[in-house]
Amino acid sequence: MRVRIDNDVLFLHKDDVPEYKKQGSVVRNTYFWALRAIAGNAPYGQDWEFESEVWLALQRMLLSFAESGYLGLRETVLEFPPDQPDIPPMLRPVATWE
Repeated sequence: MRVRIDNDVLFLHKDDVPEYKKQGSVVRNTYFWALRAIAGNAPYGQDWEFESEVWLALQRMLLSFAESGYLGLRETVLEFPPDQPDIPPMLRPVATWE
């Protein structure tokens, strides 16, 4: 999932936000609602925002869903742009550079 950080807010790219599907997979729908629950701002069709206060919860949630084996790496790893000077230590276990 493509992300960037601006002023201690992590922005999840709108095209990488998980989809909610009424008749979809329970795991994917749970993932959608869990991410949305900790997002500070999750407008439809726009980037979702996660303040630094929830980064530990985000890290634990991404690790948990990744370990479940139901979701792929592209859905559970944060991909930072190459010009990101440093990935915050709390997010390193679930992050990489594009």
